[in-house]
Amino acid sequence: MTNPLAINSLSAKHRLVMSLSAMSTLGNSLLRRLPVTGPIRILLAGMAAGGALTVSALAPALAFDFVGGPPPQMNTSGMVSDKVGDLPVRWNTGGAVWSTNQSAMNTFFGSGSITDRGLEGGLYRSGWTSEEVRQGMTKTYSVDLMGVSRFLYSDAGVKFLKNQTTSYFPYWGMTSTSVQALRSAIMADAADGQISSATIMAKLPTNMRLADTCGTYTGAQNVCDQGACKPGTGQCTSLFSWYVFLPACIQANQVLEPVAQARPAQPMPQQPVRGLW
Repeated sequence: MTNPLAINSLSAKHRLVMSLSAMSTLGNSLLRRLPVTGPIRILLAGMAAGGALTVSALAPALAFDFVGGPPPQMNTSGMVSDKVGDLPVRWNTGGAVWSTNQSAMNTFFGSGSITDRGLEGGLYRSGWTSEEVRQGMTKTYSVDLMGVSRFLYSDAGVKFLKNQTTSYFPYWGMTSTSVQALRSAIMADAADGQISSATIMAKLPTNMRLADTCGTYTGAQNVCDQGACKPGTGQCTSLFSWYVFLPACIQANQVLEPVAQARPAQPMPQQPVRGLW
């Protein structure tokens, strides 16, 4: 299903393209039907050619204008699809750009097989062995949905989410929607009282990118590792290391209500025994 936010963001440009297409069609139609010559013919020819060329030039830009994720992907039938949420990582690091889809991640989590070059590179840079990443990302943690909600919607929780998405965020909305995207995935995963890195990733509502571009984004994540990573290695900055530690941080920061303590029973006041009369 097409992301409604994507439709809203594209509507103005789509209207522009439709207008340009109509201008091109009108120009061609008038050229064929009217016996015009000279400057008028040149004007109509310009309308036809100009509209067509502008639409052609805008097409690549429109492909990138999806709030939910990267440009439309070609599926196996050769048709363009704008399905969002199926690309948990678009590696945008330096000169390398590659999208790793959820299917490749599921295969890795299930069997350990690495079938995607972006996944292979990410594991290599993680600072851990691929099996350590696999075990870490499939480990489950018990949480309380309301406790997770209280934390993620608090000021401290919003600050945490911003800190956790410094270079990893929705493909199009980027940091302006990163808090909502990550919080949505965590909340959806916590609904059954269990969370893991793998299932948080699978619940992402949009396609995500890991950005390292022009010094604005470094590609490094603020790994919530509780001092467990090895300084100077990918364990402290890599995306997969960040994923490994994320559920434990959520579990540790959930805000649980104190358990109500039963009040000690109070002795009954001594009353003189009275008869029934």
